[in-house]
Order: sequence, then C-alpha cells, then structure tokens
Amino acid sequence: MSSCGAVGSVRARYLVFFQYLGTDFNGVAAVRGNHRAVGVQNFLEEAAKRLNSVEPVRFTISSRTDAGVHALSNAAHLDIHRRSGLPPYSPEVVAQALNTHLRHRAIRVLKAFRVPNDFHARHAATSRTYLYRLATGCPWPDQLPVFEQNVCWALQTTCLDVAAMQEAAQHLLGTHDFSAFQSAGSPATNTVRTLQRVSVSSGPASPFVLPQESSSLLQVRRMTAVLVAVGQGTLTPTQVKAILESQDPLGKYQARVAPARGLFLKSVLYDDFGKRGWDRKELGPH
Repeated sequence: MSSCGAVGSVRARYLVFFQYLGTDFNGVAAVRGNHRAVGVQNFLEEAAKRLNSVEPVRFTISSRTDAGVHALSNAAHLDIHRRSGLPPYSPEVVAQALNTHLRHRAIRVLKAFRVPNDFHARHAATSRTYLYRLATGCPWPDQLPVFEQNVCWALQTTCLDVAAMQEAAQHLLGTHDFSAFQSAGSPATNTVRTLQRVSVSSGPASPFVLPQESSSLLQVRRMTAVLVAVGQGTLTPTQVKAILESQDPLGKYQARVAPARGLFLKSVLYDDFGKRGWDRKELGPH
C-alpha cells in the first residue's frame, strides 16, 4: 500500500518502536530553534536523513514524555518517500539504518513495521503502560549507586506500606476525571481517562539498587507522589479517593510531584496491529 507524495516519488509509512534514557533530553518531542535543549525526536529525525527520502522525514510520536522521563518502548510513525521506480525499504533496513546513524547512545530503535499510509501512531494506540521505580532507605543521595541515580526516586523512608498503597491505587481504577492530578494551568481540555490496571509491589533488587525497592504501574507523577505519601503514612487510602473526586488540581496534596527520573513509559499497545492483513502482499513490495 504505497502512495505518491512528491512528484516522481512513492510514499511508505512505518511504525517504529524505540527506547531511550531521558536524562539528557528535554523530553521525547523535537525542540525546534533552541540549541541549548534537544528532544529524542531531534536525533531520530537527524538519523532518518540518511534514508535519502525525497521529502524530509518527520516522526509522529505516540506518547510524549517529559524532560528526564525514560522509555522502555515508545512508538512513532514516519513516512519515507523514495524516487519512482525504487521499492520501499524493508522494515529491517529502516531499523538498522536509524540505529547505525543515531548520534546519541541513549537512544535505540527496537523494531520497525510497515503499516498502511493512514495509520497514526498516537490515535491508533489502545493503551499505554508506565513504570515508576522507587528505592527506599537512602538518607543521603550519594548512598544510591551511581548506576541508579537517574533512573529511580531515592526515598529516605526505610520501607513503605505497600498494602496501603495498593488499596489506595484501587480507587484510581476505571474511567474518571483525573483533573485533580493535572498540573494547574495545563492546556489539556479533556482529563477523562481510563486506568485499566494499577499494581504496587516490592521488587527484587537489581544489581544496581539497594535491597529495598518498590515499583508501580502508574500514569501520572502526581499520582505516584500521592501513593508514596500513603506508603509513608501521611495519607490514607480513603483520602486518595477524596482527592480524585475533588477534581481540584490546586489541592494541597496535589502539589507533590514525583521526580521525572523514576518514570518509564513501559509500552504502547495497538490492539489491531497485525490483525488487518498488513502483510507483504497487501502493502506491496518491500
């Protein structure tokens, strides 16, 4: 399924999955006209120039992440226009070329797929999963191993009441207006979201973390901060329900924001992906 773009060219669309450590970036989105800030997208698009597309390649990002936030797997679609008579690149060639020419070691393309030309990486996504990592028992920042300093939230608290955090998290499940956890003054007009799953659990220590670590699948850093307050005993699970129902982003407890460095976009899912005959035959030559 190819279409003509620029005169004498053929357009092919790809869905790519990629990961990054967000420490060095001003978020995933490209930063235009500011040489002191850069987004992950800037490096992806710079690498894509080597694909020799007739028209500039632009990545449409599925899920935006803030400065300092990481991604185990984000997604984006891009169009490549090849000169007439040249077949579209195979997905494998696209992924390999991007990785070969990426100029930042903290970014890696995981996989590429050929998709229909009307596919949209953001609109077609059916769910997103986030992971927030915490390390407990860190009275001083320098007690955290250097390998973990930018990828988790170090807490002085020796331990957290995980059961209370899990109880509080259940109040967030389902479809709600999450405006209470929105940043004050946010331009977002729709704050209704469906939270399908939340879990809070103690995890085994990795080679780089302190013996005590807990992780939770959460969508918002403000939600994480509220759940941590429950784990520390300064909020009750019932109060979390009241905060949600208040729909007030200026509440005193909502001023707490978990640091960006502990948050990971874990995955972006597409329920229909691969189920609509998006095979080599339908999409044309690779």
